[in-house]
Amino acid sequence: MNLKHPRPFRSLFRFSKQFMRKSGSPPGTLVYTGDKKVDKTRISVMEYSDAEFFEREVEDVSTCFPLKEKPTVTWLNINGLHDIHTMETIGNAFGIHPLVLEDILNVDQRPKFEDFEDYIFIVLKVAYLDETRNDLQMEQISLIVTRNCVITFQETEGDVFEGIRERVRSYKGRTRRMGVDYLAYVLIDAIVDSYFVILDRLGERTETLEDELVAKPDPETLQTIYRLKRDMIFLRRAVWPLREAIGALGRDTSPLLQESTQVYLKDVYDHTIQVIDTVESLRDMVTGMLDIYLSSVSNKMNEIMKVLTIIATIFIPLTFLAGVYGMNFRYMPELESHIAYPLLLIGMTCVAALMLVYFRIKRWL
Repeated sequence: MNLKHPRPFRSLFRFSKQFMRKSGSPPGTLVYTGDKKVDKTRISVMEYSDAEFFEREVEDVSTCFPLKEKPTVTWLNINGLHDIHTMETIGNAFGIHPLVLEDILNVDQRPKFEDFEDYIFIVLKVAYLDETRNDLQMEQISLIVTRNCVITFQETEGDVFEGIRERVRSYKGRTRRMGVDYLAYVLIDAIVDSYFVILDRLGERTETLEDELVAKPDPETLQTIYRLKRDMIFLRRAVWPLREAIGALGRDTSPLLQESTQVYLKDVYDHTIQVIDTVESLRDMVTGMLDIYLSSVSNKMNEIMKVLTIIATIFIPLTFLAGVYGMNFRYMPELESHIAYPLLLIGMTCVAALMLVYFRIKRWL
């Protein structure tokens, strides 16, 4: 059986390349460790309050700097992290520590939360299910929360935040009436809720695989089980530290987080626990399916061996009779009889029939 596992080796090779890019560099060196997924870094700005709303894209990030002093809430979204100059400019303007910028560009970070008094730094992982390749993809999203600004850093275009943008544009919900901490909450909540969509699809794949496993398991089924198990491992690696980060964020006493928002953060924490429980349940199911597959293959082999053994057992006495009458001795009494041949065939048939009846009585058939 030839099983291929291309992705783990690709992931390991990618990690090695990332390590080589940063090897020997001093702390705080800005090196983007991911793959360039967009041709050009896009910078979008949302500025809003209870009474006004503005949205635009900018070419030069420096044009957004006056917004950090305004009383309105500003959402600055960066798509594409390969432009080191833009990252340095943002870091200098908002007073972001070089080590934080380094963590933003190192896209293999664990989800985490850090409070720097003047701003809050959050790293999250969002999952996407590639339907064409039937593959699970992970993207790192970093958040910087300041007094009146939220900055999100993404590797590629297309995200789980479009519903939030529509609510802000159309004045639905309470986002326009709340501060930056509430905006950070709804962004985190959107990321956590996206896991439920992924888990729902993986659950459907698991149920389909269970039916296939019972009906007709084959080598392709085994490869599907391994892919599903690998996806569960990736999700678990992303969700477990996410629980710790959101839990620490909910307990933080930073002046940037209002007490009214802490209630919502605790709700997100509960959602994270639900995601972890679902991931663990699916992971146990997939592990159990691997055992079922091995048992099914073993049972199928046993059935084949049983049939072959019965056939061989039936032919043992028939071969003995054929061997006796095939010795061609001159003085064998049955050789002169005209009905010896049909009698021998009838006898052999009766022996085979008796053995089949015996096997049926013993429930071997």
